[in-house]
Amino acid sequence: MMRMIGRRLLIAIPVLFGITVLNFALIHMAPGNPVEMYINPSMTQQDIELRKEQLGINDPLPVQYVRWLGQLLKGDLGYSYATYQPVGEMLSGRIGPTLLLMGTALVIAYLFAIPVGIWSARKAYSWFDYSATGFAFLGISIPNFFLGLGAIYIFAIQLKWLPTGGMYTLGKQGDWTDVAMHLILPACVLATGIAGNMVRYVRSSVMDVLGQEYLRTARAKGMSEFIVINKHALKNALIPIITVIGLDIPLLLGGAVITEQIFQWPGMGQLLMQSISSRDYPTLMAINLLAAVTVLAANLVTDIAYRFVDPTMRD
Repeated sequence: MMRMIGRRLLIAIPVLFGITVLNFALIHMAPGNPVEMYINPSMTQQDIELRKEQLGINDPLPVQYVRWLGQLLKGDLGYSYATYQPVGEMLSGRIGPTLLLMGTALVIAYLFAIPVGIWSARKAYSWFDYSATGFAFLGISIPNFFLGLGAIYIFAIQLKWLPTGGMYTLGKQGDWTDVAMHLILPACVLATGIAGNMVRYVRSSVMDVLGQEYLRTARAKGMSEFIVINKHALKNALIPIITVIGLDIPLLLGGAVITEQIFQWPGMGQLLMQSISSRDYPTLMAINLLAAVTVLAANLVTDIAYRFVDPTMRD
């Protein structure tokens, strides 16, 4: 197990390096620069060039990248070009809300999708199966921004059951009941696509296992259907399900960007969009780096989970 983890970490280092190089190049090759975003009529061309020199964006891209990488290796993410705050402090204030939103969405999605997928496989081609499959395709097909706007219109504006956005009501900071009420809509919207995808994979995986001979043998021995499904069938159906869980993390990160914008959730996704608008290179690089590390860590955890589920894959 430790050898496998060591190999994965060694592979992750050049992969992460390549991701940072590509991100750095793409971000700096985009039209515009941070100085042009804040030009005012009183600034002369000399003032603009001086500001570019101060930010170091006149240097060749390789020089800028080496400088950024050197700061990163020292634990310094730099300062925001837009707010002049340390990027590390900005991220520390945003990562908590994003983790809360993503974690809640995952819990909602899996608590719904796994039982529905199992039951759909057991009742294949029944009305329940067709309903679950229809939900799965709808969940995958409907974009988050459309679903989010529809949810706000129905549950916040028409029914007035839930708030339209934000993380808490002004003056109620620290009230977890208020945060929970604000969390329901964005978490459910973000969970819909993940749940739809998971229902399909759980159903397919469990159906493949249900026809195996060892399950017939287990039933013939008098085991209850609950034990046959949850102890024997589900354990052997877990490998493709684990793969989907590992793939859900990048999808969740991408979905969080849109969902946080719609519901004005003060997380990483909202900060990312603000940084793109202001060409805030240090903040963009830090967010992309954090996303890359998260995806690589999710892949590593998936590989470790494989070893626990399938003994034949252990070293």
